[in-house]
Amino acid sequence: MADFENIKLTENGGVLTITINREDKLNALNQATLAELKTAIQGVYDDHDIKGVIITGAGEKAFVAGADIKELSGLNEMNARKFAESGQEIFELIENCHSPVIAVVNGFALGGGCELAMACHMRIATTNAKFGQPEVNLGIVPGYGGTQRLTQHVGKGKSFELQMTGDMIGADEAKSLRLVNYVEADKEAATAKANEILAKVATKAPIAIGLVVDCVNSVFNSDENGYQTEANAFARCAGTSDFKEGTDAFLAKRKADFKGE
Repeated sequence: MADFENIKLTENGGVLTITINREDKLNALNQATLAELKTAIQGVYDDHDIKGVIITGAGEKAFVAGADIKELSGLNEMNARKFAESGQEIFELIENCHSPVIAVVNGFALGGGCELAMACHMRIATTNAKFGQPEVNLGIVPGYGGTQRLTQHVGKGKSFELQMTGDMIGADEAKSLRLVNYVEADKEAATAKANEILAKVATKAPIAIGLVVDCVNSVFNSDENGYQTEANAFARCAGTSDFKEGTDAFLAKRKADFKGE
């Protein structure tokens, strides 16, 4: 497994944990960290032994406290668009990954950190987690997909409020807004919950799991007919050996042994 300066990778039982490892900077996302994150996620696409991914932040204070403000301060209208598009590309890789990706959110998830968490398929927060898109305090708007994904998760009115005020919300409110799936007492418990979910998903048909990602994401793509995407995915699954195994196992009242074929 490759060595990185700003992230740490650990693998256990088919679950890859990606830890943003800049604790002294509250795990802020600079361009070097984003580049390493991109490399790690691309590796997941190529490694079929990885059945699930957890993304978290080093330490207890922050998941990711935001972008690197020193880098942001050097932007202008000419280079900011590419800056945003580059981050969006990385987060889309996470969102479209056919292996389930769960964010374990400890402490601050602000700005780019909130955007990173929202790009994951699921979010499990610790009780001390804080979410927010405070970019207006810097005179900008979210650039890594936050305006879109926050609205998808919490609805238009609340998204306007959070982005216009820059206010933070705690873990319980985030759960009530359906921004997070679960709130756990601490990072250890949140990680255990993530592993529990990923272990359950790992027993299902891998091709079907990947196509669930495509179908759910199509809901938010105005250029795509989600119903057609679903029908295509259904047909694709019906042509797999896993489909035959799943139906045979059900009829025989035994546990299915899926091969991803």
